[in-house]
Amino acid sequence: MNKKEGFKSGFVSIIGRPNVGKSTLLNRIVGQKVAIMSDVPQTTRNKIQGVVTSDDSQIVFIDTPGIHKPQTRLNDFMLKSAYSTFNEVDLVLFMVNAAEKRGAGDNFILEKLKNLRTPKFLVINKIDQVKPEELLKIIMDYTSDNEFNEVIPISAIQGNNVDEMMVTIKKYMPEGPQFYPDDQVTDHPEYFVVSEFIREKILQLTKEEVPHSVAVVVESMLRNEDDKVHVHATIIVDRTSQKGIIIGKGGKMLKEIGVRARRDIEAMLGDKIYLELWVKVQKDWRDKQSYLQDYGYRQKDYD
Repeated sequence: MNKKEGFKSGFVSIIGRPNVGKSTLLNRIVGQKVAIMSDVPQTTRNKIQGVVTSDDSQIVFIDTPGIHKPQTRLNDFMLKSAYSTFNEVDLVLFMVNAAEKRGAGDNFILEKLKNLRTPKFLVINKIDQVKPEELLKIIMDYTSDNEFNEVIPISAIQGNNVDEMMVTIKKYMPEGPQFYPDDQVTDHPEYFVVSEFIREKILQLTKEEVPHSVAVVVESMLRNEDDKVHVHATIIVDRTSQKGIIIGKGGKMLKEIGVRARRDIEAMLGDKIYLELWVKVQKDWRDKQSYLQDYGYRQKDYD
């Protein structure tokens, strides 16, 4: 780890209820697609870190799963992941959606943030969808009974005010070493990011038909004799009916998932990809500890 004179480095957690645009913001900041983006809530699973390095700073962003009350052991894992980041970071960005009324989910998080000593920003996203006078009401609503170090309205999808937000974040970072190389944008191995791209396409194409009971395991990534990277991945569902939906009539759906995922994977790796997808049914995998570990949800990350 390099330590430069006056260099600032720190960790920032992005927190918010499902679908407020956390992954969109992370992708905007990092300039690459690193968190899966889908309009299905709760789509971010493991803590994906986006790393932004400049001449005088390195900021590591942790994208946490959407906050919600746990219903299964998997959701419980996702919540523990979100809360465990609070104590590890230098700054917490609490993100809300300007286009939706403050709800029970937001209050649930605010309650958790109440006694937090870590500096916290209120980041109001999707300001492109509301009028300026509405924005003032939203700011008043959140700040009247909660304290924030900064309030920053943004549009993650259009980029409004995101650069200004980055300048403000940097002011809150302590002096420290450069943790990652200049060209590193995420600390997850390629296997994980590839599996997330595939999972994103499944959620986008199947919508409610295949809910969160889907995991993707990348079994292998090997360069073949044609100089293509051969990616072999298994899609895990917990019901036979879901397997049918993912494969589709005559294999059409699975092919479309593969085509779309391959585009993103090729763009990320800068390589030609041969993507081989298999679908497997594993009943109630979300509630079985051993399966959760097989599919990348490690308990040690959440203790």
